[in-house]
Amino acid sequence: MSLSDFDSLSKNLAERLIDLRMRRNLTQADVAKIADVPRSTIANLESGTGNPSLINLAKIASSLGTSIEMLLTSPQALCKKIPADQIKSVSRSGGEVTVIKLLPDPVPGMEIDKIELNVGARMRGIPHAAGTKEYLHCLQGEIAIVVAGETYQISKGDVLAFPGEIHHSYENIGKGKAVGLSVVAIAPVGV
Repeated sequence: MSLSDFDSLSKNLAERLIDLRMRRNLTQADVAKIADVPRSTIANLESGTGNPSLINLAKIASSLGTSIEMLLTSPQALCKKIPADQIKSVSRSGGEVTVIKLLPDPVPGMEIDKIELNVGARMRGIPHAAGTKEYLHCLQGEIAIVVAGETYQISKGDVLAFPGEIHHSYENIGKGKAVGLSVVAIAPVGV
């Protein structure tokens, strides 16, 4: 590792430490007390001149509710652009419905999909684990959602919240393409 690599780490640490401390409304003395390190250690790290021990770095990260990796990583390294052609989509209901997966990385307990329904298209939903909540936000058109035999109609801007464990279906009841944003908060299994 070169000297410039160490300078980058020091700079990242200084910027992240200041940012996290300020967002949490903490002073240098507050962080020092919580982490059980001298305040001068925090001041040196924030100036970019400190060279913390691994133990102190772990204490500081813990006191701020973050990881050592997060303290040392530049913000740009944490971002990832996924090109449109790499976003997974699934065709359902004989090609009349397209479900676009908006979370390219798995997020435990959460699914977010964009659902595009052609005129007159209908799609059966997949029941989830008991305790799951589903939210359908209508972005365009008109959508009828049937939940346990009862029909709810939503149009642009409306949101329907319903138990995701119950049998449900979606139908475009408008005169043009309907688009909805489905957010599913999956209940942990065995709870």
